[in-house]
Amino acid sequence: MATAFKTVEPLEYYRRFLKENCRPDGRELGEFRATTVNIGSITTADGSALVKLGNTTVICGVKAELAAPAVDSANKGYIVPNVELPSLCSTRFRSGPPGEEAQAASQFIADVIENSQIIAKEDLCVANGKLAWVLYCDIICLDYDGNILDASAFALLAALKNVQLPSVTINEETGLSEVNLKQKNPLIIRKHPVATSFAIFDDTLLIVDPTAEEEDLATGTVTIVTDDEGRLCSVHKPGGSPLTGAKLQDCITRAVTRHKEVKKLIDKVIKSIKPK
Repeated sequence: MATAFKTVEPLEYYRRFLKENCRPDGRELGEFRATTVNIGSITTADGSALVKLGNTTVICGVKAELAAPAVDSANKGYIVPNVELPSLCSTRFRSGPPGEEAQAASQFIADVIENSQIIAKEDLCVANGKLAWVLYCDIICLDYDGNILDASAFALLAALKNVQLPSVTINEETGLSEVNLKQKNPLIIRKHPVATSFAIFDDTLLIVDPTAEEEDLATGTVTIVTDDEGRLCSVHKPGGSPLTGAKLQDCITRAVTRHKEVKKLIDKVIKSIKPK
């Protein structure tokens, strides 16, 4: 009977749960799904991480290449993020060029990198005006069940913390670069941005970490990104229901708490990995 009611009136079905301050999957309104992270999953990448947020599964691989820096920023390297939502992760996506949601997610990740200063691009410079590192960050969704932005940002951060770059020197006689693969150094991670997403129900009610079903029924979504010091790096609000200042402040407070949880989880996993 409940299944039939959910099929015919999905929004009313959810409202009955939300009135009792819970959700159909048993979570409270402010409760995240179980979160796990596996670091160093892809041996062929320079850094990688697999993140599961409930059923939503995202993998991030970082590939480092050497290139000439741009003329107007001779002492900076590049970070190039790309989010893929292939048809294998959900029936809502089609094969072919990236859809609107994938492009929006890629832009969101690019904004997070820029606004949070997760890595100082000057740290990626090898030789001023001659050589710099380019980090290609490919984030691929393997299973989509909502909240792709939180999972993608988490996977990116964990993968960057796993990156080991070989030492590079420029031979003064030949002017060519010499790469020492035996001597590798980790990236300097300046900030640890963490995203926290909320779905807005009936213009007033906020629920954290929405599933795909909850996102479809919601009247809006908002994603808050905070750093180690609880500072706001980014607010992503793609239309939908407006938020009052008080509600936004509630979101920021919850995001700061979530940041501590995620940072603790990453630190625990990294500590458990024996140095290579």
